[in-house]
Amino acid sequence: MTEERIAVVGLGYVGLPVAVALARTFPGVIGYDINPRRIADLRRGNDWTREVDSEALKAAPLEFTDDPESLREATLFVVTVPTPIDTDRRPDLQPLLAACRTIGKVIRPGALVVFESTVYPGATEDVCGPEIARVSGLTAGRDFKLGYSPERINPGDREHTLERVVKVVSGQDADSLARASAVYRRIVPAGIHIASSIKVAEAAKVIENTQRDLNIALMNELAIIFQRVGIRTKDVLEAAATKWNFLRFQPGLVGGHCIGVDPYYLTAKAESLGYHPEMILAGRRINDGMGGYIARQLIKLLVHADLPVKSARIGILGLTFKEDVPDLRNSRVPDIVAELRQFGSAPMVHDPLADPEEAMREHGVAISDLDTLADLDGMILAVGHSAYRRNAGDLIKRVKSGGVVMDVKSILDPAGLPESLIYWSL
Repeated sequence: MTEERIAVVGLGYVGLPVAVALARTFPGVIGYDINPRRIADLRRGNDWTREVDSEALKAAPLEFTDDPESLREATLFVVTVPTPIDTDRRPDLQPLLAACRTIGKVIRPGALVVFESTVYPGATEDVCGPEIARVSGLTAGRDFKLGYSPERINPGDREHTLERVVKVVSGQDADSLARASAVYRRIVPAGIHIASSIKVAEAAKVIENTQRDLNIALMNELAIIFQRVGIRTKDVLEAAATKWNFLRFQPGLVGGHCIGVDPYYLTAKAESLGYHPEMILAGRRINDGMGGYIARQLIKLLVHADLPVKSARIGILGLTFKEDVPDLRNSRVPDIVAELRQFGSAPMVHDPLADPEEAMREHGVAISDLDTLADLDGMILAVGHSAYRRNAGDLIKRVKSGGVVMDVKSILDPAGLPESLIYWSL
């Protein structure tokens, strides 16, 4: 096992922590990414994802590279590239296939390729293995082996880290399973769970986020109902949570690269097999529509308050998909912006963590300086960054008397707000 030369392909939110953990135990670990800027930053000890601090990064004996030729000595590949969806909400396997082609050009007989990227059941053996075989001229299952160990990293979570969460591991045969298990046991003190097959491990991963997505969708639908009833969702959930078996999910915007994406991988597989999944897609429709719903609620409140719509000064606090992370992938806040623009409004967006260039490139959203968000007709507290929570009082002062405060995450105490403000929470 100590003779394995490990290469991690993809150094994002998942790949970098995995590569650093492996490098602490195994000699000569290679960290590969196609982005030269990312490699340059990592060599300087700078991780823009904030998953690995600078000291830990500099201390890790990792070889960072964007040169595929550096992968030729690898005996075990760990693939951690993104698996997004396209504009039609169908699985986009192009990054995964590109990684397979890169590996196929350098892989040697006897190598093991373990995938961590979230996919639908069957993708590893039916798509990835054949693509590596096509490029390399080798035979999957004979000349090289396949494994699957789904990632469970939660961006920004310092409690449920790689080392503290049980790792599901699978292989296409006893040999590949033994090799993969031996490696992961060394870096995951929490232990590993042996899945009976690669398809089982793939399915386990995709339903983890599907289950969470559906539970949040239920909370979002309840929030819409309670809004019409005239009661606060947070108050209802606090009362219901006093029962021992009540599941404490919260309503909100569902974005990121996992919960808002993974269910579509499962539904696509189901539809290819002739089954139309109704509940999963219903949950997705609810969650994908929450940005537009929030924007329309703001417009209604502005109208009821006799405030302008087209010329309204609207500030949106938060753009990343989640509090205290810089990740903009699949953020639903741009949905709020787009809906408000449909009404002729020009909202200003602030986020202390979002990269302005990425925000404009990926979402067409300009990041405004906080000082420009003043004398607001309406403010949407969309993401509960710690910086916003600490300075909630100062933020509220940016809304004019008679203006609207929308508290998407229910982090404000409405009793402490000026009576002149109109308060709304999801």
